[in-house]
Amino acid sequence: MSHTRLQSFLDELDATYRVSHHDQAYTAQDLAMAEHIPGKQVIKPVLVQADGQFVLCALPACYRVDLEELKNQIPARDVKLVDEHRLPEMFPDCEVGAEPPVGRLYGMVTLMDESLTADVHVTFQAGTHHQSVTMTLAEYRRVAQPEIAHFARHV
Repeated sequence: MSHTRLQSFLDELDATYRVSHHDQAYTAQDLAMAEHIPGKQVIKPVLVQADGQFVLCALPACYRVDLEELKNQIPARDVKLVDEHRLPEMFPDCEVGAEPPVGRLYGMVTLMDESLTADVHVTFQAGTHHQSVTMTLAEYRRVAQPEIAHFARHV
């Protein structure tokens, strides 16, 4: 299995993480089931455009982005979800829907929902639908350097 761009990045930062291989998981909730962990421990990335700037939102799998709340938090006049067909150009090394929640890798800000601050370990897709990375939330915050905001609503 080839080393993903994410893993190379984590290795450069001397990060502590575990890679696991699982059956195809197309959504963050599928990943939670494949890994036998609660959805709130799986970080899903949601790409938005805020006043023309791309922002990678990181939130628990069982939550969704509240665009009005996000607009107030950023703050921005116009916030919209980025169409899925744009994702291959934004994340050229990733399978669509398996993007890691690390905006730094792709030249964009990561905005992490504060609901993630409670969990000890988090898991997220590593660029493919059958590989994921697990690390402590503290380590994720160190490598992703997200800004913290409140924009997620439980589904």
